[in-house]
Order: sequence, then C-alpha cells, then structure tokens
Amino acid sequence: MIYTAVQNLIEYGIRKELITNDDVFVVRNTLIDVLALGGWEDCTADYTGDDIDAILAPLVNYACEKELIPDTTSSRDLFDTKLMGILTPMPREVIAEFRAKYASDPEEATDWYYRFSQDLNYVRAGRIAKDLRWTHDTVYGTLDITINRSKPEKDPRDIALAKKVQSSAYPKCQLCPENAGFAGHVSHPARQNLRPIPMTVAGGDWNLQYSPYSYYNEHSIFFNAAHVPMKIDAAVFDKLFDIIEYLPHYFVGSNADLPIVGGSILSHEHFQGGRYTFAMNKAPVETEFEIPGYPTVKAGLVNWPMSVIRLVSADRKALAECSNKVLVAWRAYSDPAAMIFSETDGTPHNTITPIARKENGEFVCDLVLRNNYTTEERPMGLYHPAPALHHIKKENIGLIEVMGLAVLPARLAQDIEKMEELLPAGESLRDIPELAGHADWAEELVKNHPELNRENAREIIEQEIGDVFRQVLEDAGVFKRTEEGKAAFLRFVDTLRK
Repeated sequence: MIYTAVQNLIEYGIRKELITNDDVFVVRNTLIDVLALGGWEDCTADYTGDDIDAILAPLVNYACEKELIPDTTSSRDLFDTKLMGILTPMPREVIAEFRAKYASDPEEATDWYYRFSQDLNYVRAGRIAKDLRWTHDTVYGTLDITINRSKPEKDPRDIALAKKVQSSAYPKCQLCPENAGFAGHVSHPARQNLRPIPMTVAGGDWNLQYSPYSYYNEHSIFFNAAHVPMKIDAAVFDKLFDIIEYLPHYFVGSNADLPIVGGSILSHEHFQGGRYTFAMNKAPVETEFEIPGYPTVKAGLVNWPMSVIRLVSADRKALAECSNKVLVAWRAYSDPAAMIFSETDGTPHNTITPIARKENGEFVCDLVLRNNYTTEERPMGLYHPAPALHHIKKENIGLIEVMGLAVLPARLAQDIEKMEELLPAGESLRDIPELAGHADWAEELVKNHPELNRENAREIIEQEIGDVFRQVLEDAGVFKRTEEGKAAFLRFVDTLRK
C-alpha cells in the first residue's frame, strides 16, 4: 500500500536522525504532493530495516505505474533522489554538525559525514555492494581488483530523451558547488541529497563531498568552489598538504592534468582522497638518493610497476619546494633513447600524478611520472595499456589505478560468468561475438593451467585478470621495470642532483 511505503520512508528518516518528529507533518505533506496522492490515510510502517533501496523501490514503482515519471533508469534515479531530498537537512545544519564533531576529533567528523551520506543514499551503498572485488598478489604487493557494477548502464530510452532536452550550462559540470540541491535532468544527475562541507585550501574556498559510487572506503572528492581547470603546478603541493593537515587520517591525490593520463574531468580542479591504504602506499623504496638543497627531505624510487619518486619530510615547506623541483625537471625532460619526449610540435607530454599522506608524523608525497606521447602504432598512448590488454582494460589509468586498485568495466562481470562455464568444457571463444576479444588470452590461460576445471575456473580467471592489471600498470610506467628502464630512471634522477 502506497501510504505504508510513505510511512516507511518517514520512519527511516527519523531513525537515521535526518528528520525529527517535529518535521513529520511537513515531510508527509511534501511526499503526498510529490506522489500526487491527494490526501493521507493513517497507517503503520511495516518495515523497520535500514535498506534504503528496499524502502524507495515501492515509491518509485508507484510513480512509474501512475505515469508520474517515465519508467527509465535515469528517471527512476532522479525521482528517488527527489524523495531523499525531502528528508535532507538544510546545508547550515549539516555544516554545523560536521564542524562540532571536527572540533572534538577529525575522524569522528568524517565517520559521521560518510555515514550521513550513506543514510541519505547519496553514497549508494546498495549499488556499491554489487561491485565485484578480489585481490591479486604480485611482486609489487597485493593489488585490488574491482569490476564496477554500481554505476547504472545507459538506458537507450534515456539517451533518446536526452536528445530532446535543451542543453544547459548550469551547473557547468558535475563538480561545481551549484550541484548541491540541484534537481537534475535526464543528462545530469539529481543532487537534492548532496550537502558538501566547505573548507579552506591554499586560502581559497573548497568543498568536501563523497563519491556516490565509492571505489574504496570513504572515497572523497575535494573540489575548488570556482570552475577552474585542473593544473599541476607549484601550488598543487601546498593544496594537497593543506587537506591532509585538515584531515590527517586521509590520503589525497590529484589526477594528472593532461589528456590520456589525466582524469575524466579536467575542466574543474579537484582531488580525490579517503581513508584507505593502497598497495602503492605499502610498496618500499628500492633506491634512495639525495636532492641537493633539501637535506630534510628523504628521496627514493619506489618498487612499483609505474615510475614513482617518493619524498618524505616533516618539513612541509621544504617538501613542497622539493616536489616542485621534481615536477619542473620532469616537465622539461626528454630521453629519446627511452622514448620519452617532453613535447612534440609544441604539445607538452610530461606531467605527474601527485599523492600525499601523513605517516608517522611526516608528510609523504609520491610523485608518479606520466607521459601521454602517442605513436602511429599506439595512438591511445605509448604509456597506455597495450592493445593486447584492451579486452580487459582499455580506459585511461587514473589516480586510483595508479595506486593499485583496478576499476574494470561492468561488461567483464558477465564475461567471467560465461568463461567460467566455457573454458573448463574446452569451448573456443572465437565464434562468440561478445567473448571473441578474450580468445587469445583465454587460450593462453587454458594452456598455462592444465588443472583448470569447473570448480577452480573462477579463481583462475580472476587471478589471470589480476595479472593483466599488473601488466597494465607496467605499460603505464614511463621507465620500464627492466635493467635498461631502471638505468633510464636513474638518468632522470641525475638531473635532480644538478
């Protein structure tokens, strides 16, 4: 019964302290209007659980059945967010609660804010739980592998509807602060349940919010209040250090600022962070060296498939200056023998992915060297996953993957299930259109695993996918993990000593 479904949502809001008993009258009347009920019938809630998706489903289904909204993926998401927006406290209330908890303990503040974001269904925990996850041991440490099933697939009906929607420049992008409270439309997600937390970074106005589709614990987004493009320069290090001083239990990093090696949104300055320890964080320094002029900064090359310089110091100012020295040197560095070109025909190729954290009272800054040079044979990038690996991973290698967490496409979930059945039975994938891209790799897998059977097929397939991700990271490394590559890396290090 629809009235019971409404009451379930109201009582959920009370249990989660999103609303109080004093708010019930206004909340109920707003829900009555949104659902076009025309009135109210007294009823008792019949669900006292915390599964917000289960609470919202009958309300969204009702809206579809009554043709209040089109029955499409995007329309359903817009509507369930509208419902949650009715329960969402005012921004000033959320900010005041965060700051009160922060005054006691920054960890208490972020614990509360993350839970609050989940309770509001802004962080869609129910969908995130659908992601596939496993780990893969390598010589570099234990990599995290995820297959992203939480983001909804594009609905063809939504694509058709989007063509009819007049384009709008408001908000300018999905990171602009104007998104908070925005109703959204078929081509822009609703954000009535978003409540960012203001903060100051390098003297400017920034905000903290969580990713709706978290790839790791407390997956955070820190974004400039102004719509300015991503830029890796001398100022970026102080910005990163400001954030980890504000939230010392978090890491924070920036995607690179060039196409191919950069993030999906280069038009709006932002960083990602959170409360998670990646494999790269645990990777040890294998070669230590000194950088003249910075006696308080420890420097070293990290045992990692990508090319990483780790700088560590308790002296924040010296660390920022030293980090910038590496950045400036790398921007201008070319080594044709190693196929590294700082620019071609005026187009720059070198940049970094910087990642900062605090450890044992010191600042740690990992500088991952990146290059987006392309060739006729590798039009997507010489330091991009090789074409032979595209059946598993074709997309850009961004900040999260740089640190050792693979974000693989949703299509692989079904592919694995099919291969789990077909490969132990000796079936070829070549004549199956949706699986043919895996054929060469699958044949090699079967050859290398004579023990393959129906019981162990999934584990073997997952581990071989994990090994592909290892190769992906090695491909993205500008200095290869060969003796020649290590020698080339040291040639760059020599320029830092001058």
